[in-house]
Amino acid sequence: MSGVQDVLYVQDVQPVNGLNDLNDLNDSNFFSELPEKMELRGKKVMVLGLARTGRETARFLAGQGAHVHVSDCRPRQELLAEVEALGDLPARLHLGGEELSWLGGIEIVIPSPGVPAENPLLREAGRRGIPILSEIEIACRFLSAPLVAITGTNGKSTTTTLVGEILKAQGIRAFVGGNIGAPLIGFVAGDWEWGVVEVSSFQLEWVEYFRPRIAVLLNITEDHLDRYADFAAYCEAKKRIFRAQQATDVAVLNRDDPAVWSIRKRLRARVIPFGWGEAENGVYAAANEIVWRSGGEEERFSLARVKIQGVHNVDNLMATVAVAKTIGVSTPTIQQVIERFPGLEHRLEFVREKDGVRFYNDSKGTNVGAVLKSLASFSSPVILLAGGIDKGGSYRSLEDEVRRKVKKLILFGAAKEKIRKALGHLTDTSLVGNLEEAVQEACKSAEPGDVVLLSPACSSFDMFQNYAERGRTFRALVETL
Repeated sequence: MSGVQDVLYVQDVQPVNGLNDLNDLNDSNFFSELPEKMELRGKKVMVLGLARTGRETARFLAGQGAHVHVSDCRPRQELLAEVEALGDLPARLHLGGEELSWLGGIEIVIPSPGVPAENPLLREAGRRGIPILSEIEIACRFLSAPLVAITGTNGKSTTTTLVGEILKAQGIRAFVGGNIGAPLIGFVAGDWEWGVVEVSSFQLEWVEYFRPRIAVLLNITEDHLDRYADFAAYCEAKKRIFRAQQATDVAVLNRDDPAVWSIRKRLRARVIPFGWGEAENGVYAAANEIVWRSGGEEERFSLARVKIQGVHNVDNLMATVAVAKTIGVSTPTIQQVIERFPGLEHRLEFVREKDGVRFYNDSKGTNVGAVLKSLASFSSPVILLAGGIDKGGSYRSLEDEVRRKVKKLILFGAAKEKIRKALGHLTDTSLVGNLEEAVQEACKSAEPGDVVLLSPACSSFDMFQNYAERGRTFRALVETL
């Protein structure tokens, strides 16, 4: 079993120039090329990581009759809640280390998404030829429902949630999960017509037959370079979402993103493009509407009453329309859902207006690409709050937007000096000790008409458990002003 480097595509298939009849998406033989469901009974399987995905995977494996081993490098005293959550599950725990002897007799290794490829147990499993499969790979072998799988550096959660809401509004029995909420493997036993899953590059690293009926790649910008050797390796991990797709599958691609659009000639699946500016087929945004074109016919979706704002959200809406129309959802249903959808917490979330200053929580903007999209959404002067743990990328792509939009840059957290060196010369810049001080400094500097935007461009783990806690803290600080 090999890793990220051996992505397989068909090299000699021409790109799809038009949309074909998609009725065969409902063909009952769609999964016929997949291997038979895995036989796990009696197999000795190791799960790496005791977070939620690891625990759900362990429960599923035990239910299938596997001999379950669970490993976590953290000591038991740091895992009391996780071990208690396993209850009386028949599993052997290996805690507080990464002993290679634990792999003795193991037939399959399933790493949790947070476990990197250089983990000693993963490296040794690869050396011994033990199959390494991700949780989503195991789940897809047992799921009977077709999948919409959505990935990209930014916009995954919004698009996944929107697609799920639209399918449910149409009366389709659909679940929403994956990297957003509940692990995919927890939905195997349900009676579903469709599954809508957000998948991250981490989850895609160890897939082989994971085959979405509809796969969406929203965008690719620098991210997680603290985990990947370089941007190319990160791109290859993202593109693995198409690895097992066939000619009867659909790939929804952003034609405005060069890193995404360049792979269209290498895919087996039929391509549905989305982007800005009129196109003969697919989905495009023009003026204040989104247009779906297929086979000489078109449907139009007004953005006049849509609540979620920003250039990035128009991209998300275009991808959502592409998926929904491919499945056959009615135009009125799509329009109703996109108009009532309030957006997600921590993603360009309006918090309040005080003394003519508007405050926005974009704590989920954990990479430079996300911050670029957020800054592009404002015409007012911006006071930008950024910082946290650096993820290995460059901040230089923010230069133009900072120069044009940011009247003051307030930096906090472990990466504040690196960001200051990259961007501090472009605008008034202050360094502070924490998020509370950043909010206080922003209030001192803000004038009526300004926007105060928390969009950190970094992960949150130096000061917070996750981006959600950081966002909640920011909201609370702003509400008490």
